[in-house]
Amino acid sequence: MSAPSSALSPSHAEKLLTAIDARTAKVGVVGLGYVGLPLVELFARKGFHVTGFDIDERKTSDLSAGRSYIGHITSDRVASMIASGRFEATTDFSRMSGVDAIIICVPTPLGTHREPDLEPVIQTGKAIGKYLRQGQLVILESTTYPGTTRDVLRPELEVGGLKAGTDFLLAYSPEREDPGNPNFSAANIPKVVGGFTPDSARVAQALYAAVTPQVVPATSCEVAEACKILENTYRAVNIALVNELKIVFDRMGIDVWEVIDAAKTKPFGFQAFYPGPGLGGHCIPIDPFYLTWAARAYGVHTRFIELAGEINTSMPHYVIERLAEALNARGKAIHGSKILVMGAAYKPNVDDCRESPSIELLEMLQERGGVVSYNDPYVPQLPKMRGHEIQLVSQDLTPGLLKSQDCVLLATDHAAYDWPNLLPHISLLVDTRGATRKCRDRFADRIVTA
Repeated sequence: MSAPSSALSPSHAEKLLTAIDARTAKVGVVGLGYVGLPLVELFARKGFHVTGFDIDERKTSDLSAGRSYIGHITSDRVASMIASGRFEATTDFSRMSGVDAIIICVPTPLGTHREPDLEPVIQTGKAIGKYLRQGQLVILESTTYPGTTRDVLRPELEVGGLKAGTDFLLAYSPEREDPGNPNFSAANIPKVVGGFTPDSARVAQALYAAVTPQVVPATSCEVAEACKILENTYRAVNIALVNELKIVFDRMGIDVWEVIDAAKTKPFGFQAFYPGPGLGGHCIPIDPFYLTWAARAYGVHTRFIELAGEINTSMPHYVIERLAEALNARGKAIHGSKILVMGAAYKPNVDDCRESPSIELLEMLQERGGVVSYNDPYVPQLPKMRGHEIQLVSQDLTPGLLKSQDCVLLATDHAAYDWPNLLPHISLLVDTRGATRKCRDRFADRIVTA
């Protein structure tokens, strides 16, 4: 994509660069969730004053009181930011005019027909557009398809008469959060940054360079947007491969996890991916569908990616079939059976349930007449989620609870689950994560893999 010929006034760009270098630039972060709140903390720790914006008054009230609602960010850390005077949270979007850089971290979910739902981005653009002033920098971090920053967000920002590249700066930098990963956070993950104009790129890259160890320049917003799509499509495709191999190897009587462990000893040409009951999280289950949707607009049918999506979305059904077979072998049906799902989060050791296959598994079991419950040490109550109505609270993982269940379904392998001590109280366990491999010789009669 070619950049506009007009350019922002040099004085505006240079003024913002000077403020960034002096840490006097004020940063606004829109969306205080799993992406936005870590970003707030990163900028505040590096000496910037940050205003967090969110439409959820409960979030802004909690943060203002020093309370965190995200498991891997403690309340002490939030309270420290508030006490430092470098962070405040608000639902008042009119205060947008008082910041110098606005970073958008709102959700980009799928619609009912797996089409991109950019309404959160559009509404955020409208809200910013009302208060946008000359010389501000706007950066989109939400994962989306190439062209969103230019063709979807920009028009909303320009409604008030200001023009991107002429009156304000516009850029895209994909978020790269991995909740619960102790080795990587916003502070040490390289940032890819693409600008709408050269000045936009230059200032946005300087902003991130002030807080991250490495900035990777992209020649346009579209390249940066495509980068994020590639990263997560790569993972989705490879997870689909091992999910399919799990089914094949299971029929052959081969342990797919042992195969993967053997293969990953090769020091080149192989990267280990692991199967599971389906895909979860805010990116991998969604991003490939954004790409396939965008590709159709260019007359391209992404068969390979769509096949991977079909495999991954079918995995909860495969798990339910395996569970039904296991119960049937014991003279029982799903209908009327007590079934405990272990793990509601989409990945181990976090409290994040976005797109978690556990929620779909609970609903499918309930629809088939199962008497369902769940345990998750990180999720005391199932959150309200778009497209889901199931409402349950986590049950204490006692020997009595385990013994009362006709079947236990392991969906998320939290480190807190001590299988040698749990399995003696379980009559039937369906393991979707390979977490009980070391116990199978001792408890072979009660463990089924799925």
